[in-house]
Amino acid sequence: MSAAADPAPQAVWDTLSQAERDAAYNNNAAVPGSAAWVAARDLAAAEFRATARAHLDIPYGPGARQKLDIYPGQAGAPCLVFIHGGYWQRNTREAFAHYARGLLAHGWSVAMPGYTLAPEARLGQIVAEIGAALDLLARDGAAHGVTGPLVIAGWSAGAQLAVMQLDHPAVSAGLAVSGVYELAPIRDTFLNAPLDLSDAEIQAFSPLRHAPSGKPLAIAYGTAELPALVHDSRALAAQRTAAHAPGALLPIAGADHFSILDDLARPDGRLVRAALDLMPGAVA
Repeated sequence: MSAAADPAPQAVWDTLSQAERDAAYNNNAAVPGSAAWVAARDLAAAEFRATARAHLDIPYGPGARQKLDIYPGQAGAPCLVFIHGGYWQRNTREAFAHYARGLLAHGWSVAMPGYTLAPEARLGQIVAEIGAALDLLARDGAAHGVTGPLVIAGWSAGAQLAVMQLDHPAVSAGLAVSGVYELAPIRDTFLNAPLDLSDAEIQAFSPLRHAPSGKPLAIAYGTAELPALVHDSRALAAQRTAAHAPGALLPIAGADHFSILDDLARPDGRLVRAALDLMPGAVA
């Protein structure tokens, strides 16, 4: 691990017990009532997906999870491409459908790609699948109501995937929410069993180990999140500031790893405003 990217200085991280390392990234355990939140999220998403105007289950590859859903907005409006989280090993695009509401209210389109999960796919394949979904949107999006620029976004592990694809030629800007941007500590936790991260993967897919994209990127985190995730967001913002890369750091006061997404579901949510600010002059 590089000392600059650790959630704690290397010397401190090395002294932590396995239980302490696991707790550093265990959002479900850190947030009281997380199981009830997940149940309510799944219900709200299912209700929204069943009734919203949408183009569902569009394949961008041959895999069972290589599909995306598109909720079209106004002609020419930007499209938020939202990537779900789950530490690259759980969750589905369907379970986050209702978070399209906030930007749909402003005329934007929203696309939600799924992806193959670990251990069936290694991290490099997952990153490439998001690229393939963007390729499809660039090529065929107009047939499904997407005719404006793409803003890539993601939450948790999805934020890492979004940052990794910020330089995709079809992407104009990005919104990274509550992400993990240095992967070395993950290998020291319970999360690594399905991922089996190699040195090469950690180097290739840790955004903090690469020169930042020059495209605008807003970086958001909840002030009530685990310190490791707060650290990564601040570190990525600091790296981008040093490189004079555009974009804001947005601490969402009082939000935890789960409640922060409420700001994407509401038309007046702070994450919605962050996306709108990335595309000044667009439909709003």
